[in-house]
Amino acid sequence: MEDGDNVEIEIQEPEIVREDILFLIDRNFNSNNVCIVTGASSGIGRAAAVAAAANGLMTVGLDIDEEGGKETRAIAREMGGEMIFIKTDLARDEDIEHAVSEAAKHGGIKYLANIAGIQHIDSIENFPMEKYDFMQRIMLRAPFYLSKLSIPHMKRSSDGTGVIGNMASIHAHVCTVNKPVYNIAKFGLRALTQSIAAEGEGKIRSFSLSTGFVKTHLALAQVPDQAKQRGITQKEVVRDVMMGKSRIKEMMSPIEVANLFIFGFSRHSKYLIGGDLLFDGGLVLTYA
Repeated sequence: MEDGDNVEIEIQEPEIVREDILFLIDRNFNSNNVCIVTGASSGIGRAAAVAAAANGLMTVGLDIDEEGGKETRAIAREMGGEMIFIKTDLARDEDIEHAVSEAAKHGGIKYLANIAGIQHIDSIENFPMEKYDFMQRIMLRAPFYLSKLSIPHMKRSSDGTGVIGNMASIHAHVCTVNKPVYNIAKFGLRALTQSIAAEGEGKIRSFSLSTGFVKTHLALAQVPDQAKQRGITQKEVVRDVMMGKSRIKEMMSPIEVANLFIFGFSRHSKYLIGGDLLFDGGLVLTYA
């Protein structure tokens, strides 16, 4: 065992700086068009909200964490963007309905980024069913309902177009142990993506985004549970489990993921209809 194997892993989310944001010229990237982003209080959701606002969209961030949401709003405004935050419990239909209704007051809903996610590490035989239900509600039902409510707004826009991006994962391609419900939800998001695309007639586009591990609290919080479940050290979880099969031994930053949402939303992705952007360091397709 190497020195330090048993110490806690401390990898912090990198700060979002303007130089790291992808800026694209797109006539629909303007303050008359609304981009709804879930999970906007931290991690990938925060980065996506900031990147969307910086690209000129009227961004509406949703999250149950109000303090974090206000911090995200402040960052977006520092980048010169426009953003509002609506405290939203994605497990409550009335909150989702209220959020979409309020978002529509700020412009035409044109983009939706379903990013919010939660995790619970356990085997199938030990998995609490209340956790199963809650994870399904947050990670599949909420994206479905947000899409259901947003699509009519997109169709009513001046050109009748809109884009929905769903945050999937390598776990939408391969399953790892002790993450059964996360696996199921992420596979389901790819199915939702393709279902939206099938009905969208090329005007309502959708795409999913599958990454490996990203430097977020959600990913890093898994380390102690993974270590306990697998009987290995925290350092070994990061080195051998999380990054073991990746050809790049470094986690992505949240803004790198957010930039992929900006690309997927943009005019440069007109043929991205139901597709999955697999940015995983080669883990899935070069698995050995």
